Amino acid sequence: MRLMLLVALQILSAAQVTALPPRCDSEIRGHCKPVVEEKPKCEEMQLSYCDNMGYAQTMFPNILGHASRQEAESGVEYLLMSVLDSLLGGECHPDARMLGCSVLAPRCEGDKVLKPCRQVCEAARKRCVHAFEGIQMAWPYFLDCDRFFVGDEEGCYDPLQDLRAQSDGDDDYMLLDVPPVEPALKIKFAYHSNAQLNSILKRTEQECADIAKTYSIGRSTEGKELLVIEFSDSPGQHELLEPEMKFIANMHGDEVVGRQLLVYLAQYLCSEYRLGNERVRTLVNTTRIHILPSMNPDGSEAAFSGQQDRNSGVDDDDDEAGHAYSSTNVGRNNAQNVDLNRNFPDLTSIVYARRRQKGYRTDHVPIPDHYWFGKVAPETYAVMKWVRSVPFVLSANLRGGDLVVSYPYDRSKHPLDLNLFSPTPDDKVFKFLSRSYAGTHESMYTGNTRCGSPHTNGHRGTVNGAQWASSAGGMQDFNYLHTNCFEVTVHLGCEKFPPEEELFISWHENQEALMSFIEAVSMRRLSASCSVAFKIKTKKKCPQVHRGIKGIIRDAEGNGIKGARVSVRGIRHDVTTAENGEYWRLLSPGIHIVSASAPGYTRAAKKIHLPPMMHSAGRVDFVLEKAALEPGQLEEEAAAAAAYERFDPNNQYERYVQMAEVSQSRTERVEKPWWWNYFVLPGAPSPTWLLLSH
Repeated sequence: MRLMLLVALQILSAAQVTALPPRCDSEIRGHCKPVVEEKPKCEEMQLSYCDNMGYAQTMFPNILGHASRQEAESGVEYLLMSVLDSLLGGECHPDARMLGCSVLAPRCEGDKVLKPCRQVCEAARKRCVHAFEGIQMAWPYFLDCDRFFVGDEEGCYDPLQDLRAQSDGDDDYMLLDVPPVEPALKIKFAYHSNAQLNSILKRTEQECADIAKTYSIGRSTEGKELLVIEFSDSPGQHELLEPEMKFIANMHGDEVVGRQLLVYLAQYLCSEYRLGNERVRTLVNTTRIHILPSMNPDGSEAAFSGQQDRNSGVDDDDDEAGHAYSSTNVGRNNAQNVDLNRNFPDLTSIVYARRRQKGYRTDHVPIPDHYWFGKVAPETYAVMKWVRSVPFVLSANLRGGDLVVSYPYDRSKHPLDLNLFSPTPDDKVFKFLSRSYAGTHESMYTGNTRCGSPHTNGHRGTVNGAQWASSAGGMQDFNYLHTNCFEVTVHLGCEKFPPEEELFISWHENQEALMSFIEAVSMRRLSASCSVAFKIKTKKKCPQVHRGIKGIIRDAEGNGIKGARVSVRGIRHDVTTAENGEYWRLLSPGIHIVSASAPGYTRAAKKIHLPPMMHSAGRVDFVLEKAALEPGQLEEEAAAAAAYERFDPNNQYERYVQMAEVSQSRTERVEKPWWWNYFVLPGAPSPTWLLLSH
């Protein structure tokens, strides 16, 4: 056996020797020839996806080191360029492809490679990176502006110059080195994935950097970012006496119209502000507007998948037993199967239990400690921290499944929790806020739409939540009872997931209503177009802009008093002052007795008259004098303040963070984009450079 193995090795060795080129023998004339390394020369452009470049000759090895055209064509880089148009939906095409060609098949003149200009690459990246992020793809490594592109001083060329020349006079093409006038602000009435939604928000921030800013309030159960975009003339910072308001949508993942409307609203505010729309400019300059299009991105992803399954004929009834969703509510709950609108602290029941006690409060009700030992969803936790950290005055939660605006309370005061009209102390204000939206909606105010619930009929598009469908743990009750914020819930239509072609109609129906709702907190006069449109077309009144009051509470030295209370006689619900002693109080027109108080200070009161035709908020300031505290008063006030500040006192939420770390492998699987397998070539390393890093 050993002999046979030895013979085989000798034969193999001999074969390798015979395969070697003959050795050079200097004694034999002509046997040795000097090895001359050929210098690369310019050759004709033969890459089919680069045949429209402004030059006809290229050179290999290219800038990436591909030795030949065949090697370049077989790489992932060239494969990506061949499908960019389809992947990006036509956006940034052919710009990104031509930049790629300038690296894969560089321009050659006089047997010398000319490198593309870094400035052109940077302008293209600034404009196009959001399109890549929209499909969860990283900016390609071979378009690294610092690595493969050079500056003007190094003799670079503009690979898009000919494209610009061809596009002169074409309004659809935009010079990359000139700030765009209408970039990605053109509203596309289509459903967007979570990645696409975030990409649009970031792109809007970039295009309107002077008035827009994105920020994250946390992550979902599966690690998706809860991204907010804000609009203000000083984005990122609070301005004295400027009210703040918010829109939230997609609390239930299968109710998708609201998230699209808020994306459109963000694009609309940005583009109209830049175009000089006086109404939009007034709103943005006098109000800080926060927009969270998706509170439940995990649920919406499941809803989109479920919708695709239904469209393709997949029967949900065939799912294995125990599946969290039925065919009618796929994606409603979050990834933990938690209904987010039943997950907030039930403070309404606490108020009902204490309503016969002397001096009971319906404002700044502390979160009970036992709440934290339940199942608190990451999305709920993030929103609660958010509303506690920003002095919101007004809010709307966009939902689906009916066509009506509901207002607090959501929890019925009936002892058996039966549906029953259960008003807040600010019932007049909430009715006004609800009408301000329903009254400017194209069809909500008429009440003619029937979605199956008899309780929403006959209310002209508004209804008390508890009278309609009593529920505990809702977000709007939490906002009202725990903070200064007044929130209503806007149900946008009977269909939670309508066909894509109906999105334009939804925007048309809700655009004016969204703007009017913002005006309710900005306290500015509605435009004349509102009264013209609705008095002529629908004969319904334009809601008058709400006239509340705002002001600053100071001490005798002129310092603002944080945490002072502003009370209105006859309304058992106070608001408190923010960091600099400023406050905002939404009120209905009429005569009110308003007082201000703070521990260690005397109480001050003023009688005010808010006429119906005021065009801005009434300014009511207070100066409080120092006063001695009554025995026990300081301890009582300190205990109340400490109880309110107790937020997750036992750090129970840490278990959810740990749970997220344990499920990291699932998160990574979810984050693998749909196009990934297309670029994984047999025998080649996985192109991980295509993946976005988090």
